[in-house]
Amino acid sequence: MQQWIKEVARGKKGARNLTANEALAAAKAIVEGKATDAQLAAFLVAQRLKGETAEELLAFVDTLRKAAPTIKLPELLRTKLIDLAGPYNGRNTFAATVPVALLLADQGLPVLLHSSDALPPKKGTSVKTIVHRLGIQVDQSTSQIAHTLTGVNIGFAWTEKLCPPLQAVRRVREEIGVRTLLNTVEKILNLAQAQAVMVGVFHKTVVETNAAVLRAMGYKQAYIVQGAEGSEDLPVHRTSFVYEVGEEGIERFELDPAAYGLKHRKDNDKEKLSADQQVDIIRRLLKGEQSEELAYYRDQVLWNAGVRYYLFSHLPSIEEGIELARKQLAEGRGEKRLAIWQDQLAALQI
Repeated sequence: MQQWIKEVARGKKGARNLTANEALAAAKAIVEGKATDAQLAAFLVAQRLKGETAEELLAFVDTLRKAAPTIKLPELLRTKLIDLAGPYNGRNTFAATVPVALLLADQGLPVLLHSSDALPPKKGTSVKTIVHRLGIQVDQSTSQIAHTLTGVNIGFAWTEKLCPPLQAVRRVREEIGVRTLLNTVEKILNLAQAQAVMVGVFHKTVVETNAAVLRAMGYKQAYIVQGAEGSEDLPVHRTSFVYEVGEEGIERFELDPAAYGLKHRKDNDKEKLSADQQVDIIRRLLKGEQSEELAYYRDQVLWNAGVRYYLFSHLPSIEEGIELARKQLAEGRGEKRLAIWQDQLAALQI
């Protein structure tokens, strides 16, 4: 491990990127537990300071995927499956992606949510925590995940539970307390081999690198979103950039909620939510509650559902997607889908 640390930790002028084979060797040493805690910390921090390349990220994705079981799905389901790849360090803002996933599932669009327990530096509320508090068993096997994806069009994967090497390095990641290349790797492992993905990023500077990785992974549809807190959720208080990753390059386009009557002023009092608040808001929205106090969050669900219905070719326009989502919420379709998901998982325990 020392040889790879020396290469990436030589300082601003001396550090160099690892070749694909070198990155694979470093990833293998870490995954196999051959790196000490000190070596792992040094390597991760040095990589952060240097900046990771697409080749380095791909090496870690490939190595960690081999260390985890695949969620085996029928071919037709895999071609339709949408992987929603948000940040694993948690959310303080409203996690619209959870209720949106339920609405998409209700329309026959299979969706995989995934995360682990939140990590520094943010340590917000993870999707895992939200899903668990909504009554979904999170400690699922790959066969259970496959079962609910097949039967209910939605699944949740606790990534660290399925990929033990990620669990093994958690303590070091918590102690160093900064983002590392693993923050990107863990959310794009694609354990279900989906052919469509929506990835959230915080900084525009990482779009090219992430696009190169997604392109190499062979997705048929791939979108990168500069969303709320680096998530795949488009906020309603500003215009967002979305990047469509194609075989030849990236197409960037802007999406403005004001053009669809969903623009809100940023409300800082509503931007920092506890886990209990996240779950309470989601439950009330899924029940179809129309109170004005929920408008800021309801419109986030309508906006993101409408955009996803359009991007993933379910409807020909964002406007139609928004209206469909509005109808689904009013009819409590999301709440019904959540109940079916819960029932399917309960039946698997019998």
